[in-house]
Amino acid sequence: MEKVYKVLKNAGASNITVGVLLIVIGVTLGIINIISGASLLRNRRNILF
Repeated sequence: MEKVYKVLKNAGASNITVGVLLIVIGVTLGIINIISGASLLRNRRNILF
């Protein structure tokens, strides 16, 4: 029975770690998108189609 608890503990810890990493990556990519969008808006007169 102890083996099951150890496996579940490791799985839970890895799931929490992956969740935290995904949140950090998502926030970072969101900030990068906002910055690049702001630079596009700032330079919109120089964009030719």
